[in-house]
Amino acid sequence: MNNMILLEIVGVLAAWTVAGYAIWRWGPGTRRRSVRCPEKKIRAVVMANQSEAEFGCLRVTDISACSLLPGAPVTCDKECLVRL
Repeated sequence: MNNMILLEIVGVLAAWTVAGYAIWRWGPGTRRRSVRCPEKKIRAVVMANQSEAEFGCLRVTDISACSLLPGAPVTCDKECLVRL
């Protein structure tokens, strides 16, 4: 009986751990994305800020860094937001 309760507790903890990792890994936050720059027509790696627009729906709201502008703030029109 005690082994069964211990196994149930371990199972619940494992399920919560997997759910927490999935939310941390693929949920809202800053993520590295690759996109084709509409201005320079080449591939760029950007740091995209994702937020939850609706329940269960992530939307990229801003770009904080771009590989085409190393060390400089992103001052372009950010037309690549549509492509993410």
